[in-house]
Amino acid sequence: GVSLVTVLDDAYPANLRLVYDRPPFLFMRGELRDADRRAIAVVGTRSASDEGLRQAGELARGLTERGVTVVSGLAVGIDTAAHRATLDAGGRTVAVIGNGIDAPLYPRENVRLADEIVASGGAVVSQFLPQAPPRQENFRLRNRTMSGLALGTTVVEASGKSGARMQARIALEHMKRVFLVRELVTALS
Repeated sequence: GVSLVTVLDDAYPANLRLVYDRPPFLFMRGELRDADRRAIAVVGTRSASDEGLRQAGELARGLTERGVTVVSGLAVGIDTAAHRATLDAGGRTVAVIGNGIDAPLYPRENVRLADEIVASGGAVVSQFLPQAPPRQENFRLRNRTMSGLALGTTVVEASGKSGARMQARIALEHMKRVFLVRELVTALS
């Protein structure tokens, strides 16, 4: 159930093809579709507040209602809330993971969610060799791929040295739009 697409293939995601630091290949369970050109990444902290989780869910449902694919990183917290709300609303979601597609999934608590994403017609995507374990440096690369797959990135909640902040910077490097939830902007002021 795992497929491979390279940057030389027509099936390589159009949005990702346009960024300078795209990965040369992607392994995936499920499939990417042309409709995924209309994708927004929804990211945030793993240690999310109840309000952050609510906002991530509300945002994902709103995107789903407008036919937008929700891209996130399958991490606990904001990512999980975005994926779950998208599935509950009958939408399409793509999870970009920081380990190999055939390695034990990280985080373990989202194995079932990953299976649901694939079963619903979505995809779980990795740029790492199939048995690659999760490593800290993988998540920066994963964030680059998430940014590249999407038209823009929405940061719902982020801690001081969060991967979500890193992804916002990467999205700006990719000349993509970055959206911040009002409460996050207020907290940063």
